[in-house]
Amino acid sequence: MNIEYLCTIKKITHMAILRFKALEEVLKRQPLSVQLPNVPVSDYFAMNVFDRPKMKKYLSKEAFESVVMAMDHGLKIDRKMADQVASGMKAWAIEKGASHYTHWFHPLTDSTAEKHDGFFETNFDGDKLEVFDGDKLVQQEPDASSFPSGGIRSTFEARGYTAWDPSSPAFMVGQTLCIPTIFVSYTGEALDYKAPLLNAVSVLDKAAAAVCQYFDKDITKVHSTLGWEQEYFLVDDALYNARPDLILAERTLMGHASAKNQQLEDHYFGAIPDRVVAFMQEFEIESFKLGIPLKTRHNEVAPNQFEVAPIFEEISLANDHNLLVMDVMRRVARKHNFRVLFHEKPFKGVNGSAKHNNWSMATNTGVNLLKPGKNPKSNMMFLTFLANVVKAVFDHADLLRASIVSAGNEHRLGANEAPPAIVSVFLGTHVSAMLDEIVTKVSNKPLTPDQKTELKLNIGKIPEILMDNTDRNRTSPFAFTGNRFEFRAVGASANSAAPMIALQTAVADQLLKFKAEVDELIEKDVKKDDAIFQVLRRIILDSKAIRFEGNGYSKEWAEEAERRGLTNIKEAQEALKAYISEKTLKLFEENGVMTERESHARYEVRLEKFKKQLQIESRVLGDLAINHIIPTAIQYQNLLINNVEGMMDIFEKAEAKSLAKTQIDTIKAISLHVKEIVEKCEEMRLARKDANELEDCEEASQAYARKVKPYLETIREHIDSLELIVDDELWPLPKYRELLFVR
Repeated sequence: MNIEYLCTIKKITHMAILRFKALEEVLKRQPLSVQLPNVPVSDYFAMNVFDRPKMKKYLSKEAFESVVMAMDHGLKIDRKMADQVASGMKAWAIEKGASHYTHWFHPLTDSTAEKHDGFFETNFDGDKLEVFDGDKLVQQEPDASSFPSGGIRSTFEARGYTAWDPSSPAFMVGQTLCIPTIFVSYTGEALDYKAPLLNAVSVLDKAAAAVCQYFDKDITKVHSTLGWEQEYFLVDDALYNARPDLILAERTLMGHASAKNQQLEDHYFGAIPDRVVAFMQEFEIESFKLGIPLKTRHNEVAPNQFEVAPIFEEISLANDHNLLVMDVMRRVARKHNFRVLFHEKPFKGVNGSAKHNNWSMATNTGVNLLKPGKNPKSNMMFLTFLANVVKAVFDHADLLRASIVSAGNEHRLGANEAPPAIVSVFLGTHVSAMLDEIVTKVSNKPLTPDQKTELKLNIGKIPEILMDNTDRNRTSPFAFTGNRFEFRAVGASANSAAPMIALQTAVADQLLKFKAEVDELIEKDVKKDDAIFQVLRRIILDSKAIRFEGNGYSKEWAEEAERRGLTNIKEAQEALKAYISEKTLKLFEENGVMTERESHARYEVRLEKFKKQLQIESRVLGDLAINHIIPTAIQYQNLLINNVEGMMDIFEKAEAKSLAKTQIDTIKAISLHVKEIVEKCEEMRLARKDANELEDCEEASQAYARKVKPYLETIREHIDSLELIVDDELWPLPKYRELLFVR
């Protein structure tokens, strides 16, 4: 295509020139050559991590044991030991070429933050040296004024503290030593995701270990585990740079569906394109060096959509690794002329992206508490934890929904690809039937020896039942998959800590209640097994409404869920209110996970982000519509008008009108769409102005959701109609067929 010729003949716009130049550039792309290590991954895995083997090498025995106790048991490290750890950490980092260090933390932005300081210092005597001591390791004081706080501190109260988290090892990125930390305000409230996550991990550990004592006295500690599955889209950066909506709003605010998208189901698990393989290979190598145990990669359902998943790890470390791998992917993608899109719904009409959270609990004895064992006793423990998890989800379904909603995820949830806004639990028919059998056979009276034997025999059959009869329900937001629960509703861009804080605290709280009830019955001389069965029977009955085995996408399920009393809150700003419900505030405060003030802060931050994302989208759409789409449509309309006028000069008037009917109809259609776009953009601007004048965040968010957001879809419909009408050579933005299929 000769762009200079088009510029001369049709006077195409600057944006259209960008589009065609981008397409020319993409078509010339070749996969980058990636230097693959000619050694096994195990030879260089975690080479950039200050892990236990390196600690053992660089630290004294006393300092090493101190750090291990902090990592495994949460014990504090005193100043003397901190100095020794800092000295060893600095020596290792400088040997690897480090010039700077940073406290790496998770502010309430769903991303990570870091401020780099150099090791190099001078003193009054002119000495030049590299300095890094225990004070700098354990705590820093970054400026907290511009991080979201949800009202915890005023802008002028800039002080905030980062504090070392020994449970997550330090690592090297480039020439910078990164030290994972928590982030708190001057007055001690958590301003991040990690601090409450660590609290939730601790409370669940204690509650779960106490319940395990009923079944195995050797169990003294329970670790929560997480295996995330990260979905994402890739777009060539030339095409990305020609789409202002992708740059500024992270999703396409306009664009008619491609004639072919995912309907042939030919992309899912298909052969990975060469350019993409090269990108995957490089970011996997960099991830392995950082100790991230990536295991799986494949094409996802939508074109240009892919997935990466690791081996499961302890939950806080797994979450650190997910945020780190997202950053690695972004950096490596730029080298391969790609942009990674983590938005939950960057393209209308094709599947969006999730971050499936596979969650379980493991004991210090190596037992997975959500995996059936080899005998009735271990299976009784499995059923106890399974039933308590279901009850926790039932009691706190609204909080779990609130933990995953966002402006982006609102577009994905409920479509024929993702779980609905109704929170339900899928167990599979056989596990569900096992719970129902407990309800049927157990009463408040002691079990007879025959009843107990029969029940335990059936419980003992669980592993063989699950072997061939366990499946995952893709329509369920919270599905049991044989040895874990898969929280499928989490969005691709989210920090998994938010849903994991909610889930862990809810389960811990339920386990504490369960143990209290069982202990109360035991004190009344009810035998331990009978007491466990009796309490299990009640919680299974109480939570039955949340269990659903069918199609979560169906209209019938929405109606059935309403009859069961389950909530179906589709709007993000409404769902977020669960964060400040009396039930949630009590849950977090009583379990020592978050104070009431910290819960309110998260509500404010999430609400403010929701509002600002809609604000950005509406402004970007208005700009593109008025300054790019309408001028292009009028330009094409003028070409048609000139064509009609020319026909009038050549043919008789009546004949010319007949011959030019198609052009005239198209001119009218363009005029109608242009008129609607102009009017709706002005109405949207006024609605946005009114919303911006509201000082109360909740009122402003409601105004954006109810008054501004509807215009996004209305204006888009008219723009997408124009895309089908206007000459392709004039259209200013890369189209879906180019974004999704040109690699």
